[in-house]
Amino acid sequence: MNRLGDLERAVMEVLWQRSEPMTVREVGRALAERDLAHTTVMTVLDRLAKKGVVDRAREGRAWRYRPAASREDYVSELMFDALGQTGDRDAALAAFVRSMSDEEAEALRRALEGNDEQRT
Repeated sequence: MNRLGDLERAVMEVLWQRSEPMTVREVGRALAERDLAHTTVMTVLDRLAKKGVVDRAREGRAWRYRPAASREDYVSELMFDALGQTGDRDAALAAFVRSMSDEEAEALRRALEGNDEQRT
């Protein structure tokens, strides 16, 4: 999975915050502080659709866009891709865990315990 550029990330944040699919115009309005041209927002959404990061459906003459996956699922895919780029996944995971705060390590423990319960 490809990492997102700054503008792509901003567009995705808008989409992840909304529960309903959005038009290009609605996304542009949500990013009004960036003062983007309508065609810029349209191009970014089109590229995100081609990358498979957003899904789109025709509604009249407009497209409605929604995230193809949750923010958490997207970040998880990035993490798996990063692990796949190392020659030693165990070492990379160990380094990642050592860099965690106590709170993050505890959240990971809880997630792993929940995962173990689901397997049995």
